[in-house]
Amino acid sequence: MKSHTHNDGCGCCRRVFLQTVSLASGALVLMPSGSAGQQKDPVPPKKKTPTVRGAFIYPPSESLRKAGYWSWPGSSFDPEGHQRSYTKKFDSLAKQLKIQLTMDRDPLDDDASVARFIESVKQTKPDGLVLVLFKKLHFPQLEKVLEATKLPTVAVVPLGVLLINYIQKLQKYPNLVIVNSHEVFEPTADALKAMAATRRMRDSLLINIQGKGGDEAMEPHLGTRVRHIAHSRFINAFAQTKIDDRVKQLSATYTRGAQEVVEPGKEDILQAARSYFALKRLIDEEKADAMMMSCLQGLRKPRTHVPPCMGFMSLHDEGIVAGCQSDLEATLSMMLVRNLFDRPAFMNNPSYDTVQNEYYCAHCTAPSRMAGYDAPSEPYILRSHAEAGWGCVPQVLFSEGQEMTMLHYFPGKSPKMSLYTGKVVRCYPKLPGGCRTNLQMTINEVDDMSKLVLGGHQVVFYGNGSNLLRTFCRLNGIELCNG
Repeated sequence: MKSHTHNDGCGCCRRVFLQTVSLASGALVLMPSGSAGQQKDPVPPKKKTPTVRGAFIYPPSESLRKAGYWSWPGSSFDPEGHQRSYTKKFDSLAKQLKIQLTMDRDPLDDDASVARFIESVKQTKPDGLVLVLFKKLHFPQLEKVLEATKLPTVAVVPLGVLLINYIQKLQKYPNLVIVNSHEVFEPTADALKAMAATRRMRDSLLINIQGKGGDEAMEPHLGTRVRHIAHSRFINAFAQTKIDDRVKQLSATYTRGAQEVVEPGKEDILQAARSYFALKRLIDEEKADAMMMSCLQGLRKPRTHVPPCMGFMSLHDEGIVAGCQSDLEATLSMMLVRNLFDRPAFMNNPSYDTVQNEYYCAHCTAPSRMAGYDAPSEPYILRSHAEAGWGCVPQVLFSEGQEMTMLHYFPGKSPKMSLYTGKVVRCYPKLPGGCRTNLQMTINEVDDMSKLVLGGHQVVFYGNGSNLLRTFCRLNGIELCNG
């Protein structure tokens, strides 16, 4: 609402237009019987506050004064003072990110303190670790924790503590982000955001409105639950949604917020508003965090429901991911954007302009609040569904010159992600072909658009999110397809 197939180095060699969720593909694993979405009182995944444990690793300054030799970082470095200032900053980050970060008061120095920390971590099972190294010669203590815990970890090392051979040695550890820099807090914040997003993906329930419904499954790497519910439930919910004051008000909001109304009439816009309330009813009934739907199923004759594209826009704008065509990969990608960047993303059909050598994409729904849930809506036009030729859908006009990030998550036991950045060059308000919302953008990482690693649908969002997404992939063992 206005207020409201090219081969690549890692095996992502596909342009699959995924319209179904396949258990056989390895993208999902079936959960035990009795957890299907047909139950009368669905139980959502338990939501847990993301928890992170942390420790500082160094010997007391007094012991170094007695020895008379400090090694790196040297005699002018005050580890106790740095611990106090780091702890204060970490506390502020934890409050801002709504996570529970517990930094041990006493530094890890001898083998006994390291062993106690390792045992405590194994007992409490946090979502990740923050290990701050203040002494080069205590590098073995850091390695002991990494080897014993094997959790997503950020190793924070101020510049001037480690030599390059130590840093190179750390790079062999999986699920580890190394922050060896003078400015450590911004990249550490990215790592904490990634750990929190991982927890929230694991605690999320995604409903798939498709076919006759069925069992509940789980994406094996991130742990997101996917509950399959019958398409007929949406048809029934839509039929039971009366054109009452709330529907009329939303319809008026759509019309009032539009820059232009082209094909749809008043009745089309009213029916589009009904679709939002039908979708929201199913989400509420299932206690779900996100949804996807085989949305084209009812648009062909004999028609069973209107295009739900305006409903999808409103859901996105209030922070509920809505995936088209039951595309699991694209929907999970949008959920990652929502949990990492707190903003919606635009799922699209990929193409490219061979003359301008620019990426082109389009779809018949998009969020209007692309800049964030509290930001003003982008301008939009009300159009008919391009391929069905009827109904009401949004044509959102993205800001030219806007920096963009494009990603595609390939789920499964050995997950991968493609990742690109660029800028919006143009939108076509009245392009005669293709879906209604469209954009054309540059891509920074390749000089030939035909070399892009793509899945069936791509996901783009406002801003350059490459650093945070790379951190997320590193912590979660997700291989980047395009380097």
